Amino acid sequence: MYGASDPAAAERTAFRRAEKQYKLYKLPNLKGRSRSRSKPAGVEGGGGDLSAVVDFHALLAGDGELPAGIGRCDCAGFDRPVFCFLDRPGFYFIPGALSTEEQCYWIRESLKTFPQPPNRTNLTAIYGSISDLFIAAKNQKILVEVENPDVQEKNEQNNGGKPRSKNFKFVDDSEIQKGADCRSTTATTLVRKLRWSTLGLQFDWSKRNYDVSLPHNKISDALASLAKNMAIPAMPSGEEFKPEAAIVNYYGPSDMLGGHVDDMEADWTKPIVSISLGCKCIFLLGGKTRDEVPTAMFLRSGDIVLMAGEARECFHGVPRIFTESDHQEISALVSQLSISRVHWFEVAS
Repeated sequence: MYGASDPAAAERTAFRRAEKQYKLYKLPNLKGRSRSRSKPAGVEGGGGDLSAVVDFHALLAGDGELPAGIGRCDCAGFDRPVFCFLDRPGFYFIPGALSTEEQCYWIRESLKTFPQPPNRTNLTAIYGSISDLFIAAKNQKILVEVENPDVQEKNEQNNGGKPRSKNFKFVDDSEIQKGADCRSTTATTLVRKLRWSTLGLQFDWSKRNYDVSLPHNKISDALASLAKNMAIPAMPSGEEFKPEAAIVNYYGPSDMLGGHVDDMEADWTKPIVSISLGCKCIFLLGGKTRDEVPTAMFLRSGDIVLMAGEARECFHGVPRIFTESDHQEISALVSQLSISRVHWFEVAS
């Protein structure tokens, strides 16, 4: 349910208005001059107000009563604080679930390991199977088109057996013959274009379903263990979460994730485990239709969101990534890694 049959109608919904409000928000200028754009017609709040955004980290640090409609969940066998919305059964927010060291580990995994074949990415359909993309970018490699039967066979295996007329490999700049007529792209450019990768069972975005015929590896034991442990608040007592697939979303400075419902899994009784890494963003949680006014909340690096039960049917999205502000909130990460984008994991069984 990623689109609407009537785009004009979608523009008039409460969810769409909230998306516009936060998409257009601009941080105040450090000299006191507003950098907000003028308020467009039909958008309440324009671009200058974040007062309605729920900050679970502030609630965690506070000693007072929780705002109306927000509760804390006590879960046996789970040692982290968990918040919930009383009118959205099945939604759980775990602030600061991951330590700085854990965040750094999963950020490295998201860049080095998760885009590795046989995992497919948004680049696969264009360039075929690409190995060691992040390492190639660090070494300033260039991807060039080649004619190689072995490469073609490998690409066909990772493309569901469909033939590919073009094949690519990474080379050094010195290996490209001057004046040669060949298609080339720097590895750094490809990293910037990376938007998603799929782990475990491979999701076919063109058909909007999981294709069990595509080559794939099981989700790593480390990621499966993390998802299983974090899913405890959303699981029936005595049951374990066993993830079979994951979609990793990579967000750039101006990116957003439009309102949608994750409705392609066969078993909706199991939760979605969403892990946020990197820059802070705004997450919108709506209702079962776009006409219901969504609740906005800050998602910070290391936060985890669970969506189970009725919450699985709720529209949700990310209208805004905060990258123009200073990196004070993620200074511990910046000191160990070079971060300019947020990485968001969704693990679904």
